[in-house]
Amino acid sequence: MPNPIRLLALSAVFACGVAAVGAAPKTIVLPPDGAQLIPSTLPGYAKAQANCVACHSAEYMLTQPPNAGRPYWDAMTKRMKTVFKAPLNDADIPEIVDYLTATYGNQGK
Repeated sequence: MPNPIRLLALSAVFACGVAAVGAAPKTIVLPPDGAQLIPSTLPGYAKAQANCVACHSAEYMLTQPPNAGRPYWDAMTKRMKTVFKAPLNDADIPEIVDYLTATYGNQGK
């Protein structure tokens, strides 16, 4: 006599496999960004465009404390790399931090 639990498990695996084969791919359409990075001649601007807004909107920078200094932006940038796995080169981080501090932090005020 077959084991009913084993039959149930095999049925579930088969059903999931059939459902996955017939599943249509999902697409996500994101709304347009409500803000763009503030342009700058600093080299970190281009690096922020290439790296930061690949994962989140430029509006994210506007939600940060306006009096944030360099240590804050340095910690945030390193957090993006270590915690959220942002594809940042370590050599680019100081220039990105310079841009963020000068544009969105306390050096820009």
